[in-house]
Amino acid sequence: MLKTTALVVGAGHSGLAMSRCLADRSIDHVVLERGEVADSWRTMRWDSMRLLTPNWMARLPGHSYRGDDPDGYLAASEVVHFIERYAKETAAPVRANTTVTSVRQTDSGFVVQTDQDAWHARSVVLASGANAVANVPALQSGVPAGITSLTPADYRNPDEVPDGGVLVVGASASGIQIAAELHRAGRDVTVAVGEHVRMPRTYRGKDILWWMDAAGLFDERYDQTPDLVRSRRLPSMQLVGSSERVTIDLNSLIGLGIQLVGRLAGIRDGIAQFSGSLPNMFALADQKLGRLLDTIDAWAFTTGFDGGDPPRRFAPTAVPATVPLTMDLNSGAIRTIIWATGFRPDMSWLDVPVFDQKGQIRHDGGATATPGLYLMGMPFMRRRKSSFIDGAAADAADLSGHLAHYLDAN
Repeated sequence: MLKTTALVVGAGHSGLAMSRCLADRSIDHVVLERGEVADSWRTMRWDSMRLLTPNWMARLPGHSYRGDDPDGYLAASEVVHFIERYAKETAAPVRANTTVTSVRQTDSGFVVQTDQDAWHARSVVLASGANAVANVPALQSGVPAGITSLTPADYRNPDEVPDGGVLVVGASASGIQIAAELHRAGRDVTVAVGEHVRMPRTYRGKDILWWMDAAGLFDERYDQTPDLVRSRRLPSMQLVGSSERVTIDLNSLIGLGIQLVGRLAGIRDGIAQFSGSLPNMFALADQKLGRLLDTIDAWAFTTGFDGGDPPRRFAPTAVPATVPLTMDLNSGAIRTIIWATGFRPDMSWLDVPVFDQKGQIRHDGGATATPGLYLMGMPFMRRRKSSFIDGAAADAADLSGHLAHYLDAN
């Protein structure tokens, strides 16, 4: 059996950030990756996808974006190159194409079994990501035969989607981007809208994420937020990365001619049933956006910042004149359903009793209840920015310190 002090599962940006911090503390370790470095960016992204965060937010421990377009947005292939270069520059001890099949606790640490060999480690960091598996609702089983079901991980471009109408379930970042792209390709598109986070691409002349970063909103800690459970479950912001810095929100989808319906609540005998709460969903998202912009304006006023345009507010989301509550999926009008309903981690190989009743790992800012076992890359894990590339550095610094203290004490 091979031995190491610390073992990191996953060679994405979170795992590599932790690797760098462990190396800085002279803690010997290995990073196991089921595919190649940045595997999910190679295999689970559609062709036109770009980061939602501007390039200047591509920051990892000791490494940052070096190009000439700091306000642009990296394409998926460019993200792969960025993370690959980081792995090489930090000489991260990555063992690629090594799939972890089980992790179990022993009296002296953990045994990690892979499809290649077995490891004994005093500590383990789970950095395989929050977006390993598409989170498709169980009601998918009611979809009639002949309709193709895809997730954003399967979708590549409109040419690979069967001819005919498309129902996109979900109106967060992936859903609105794919819906707009399919409409531009000439498809009839309907979007089922549930809870969403409305967000303009720019505000007062700057990227909205510049304001959130400058005002310290991304640094809000997990132990300071009043409702951590809800904060961790929030959908991704309605943003798209583009050279034009365009805003794609529900108003823009309506303007394109895309039909909006309420949250998909069920499918019975081939009839899709939608919630009637669409106006409430719109109002709630508009209200939250207003509060965010108020916070930004208050920060700008308090700090005396005068580098932006004057404050303004955006038009409320327009409720369509008619909102269908049902759709006959047997009619042939819809040929494809894209389940833009989010992703979840895959920890099926973890044989350590750290799961709650819903199958989520219990943790305190990334430190699980099992000593020596840590998490990286989860939503709002330690800070609001934890799931971004830009959030990995601070989280890895904190948790590597916790891990080092654990090793010293044991």
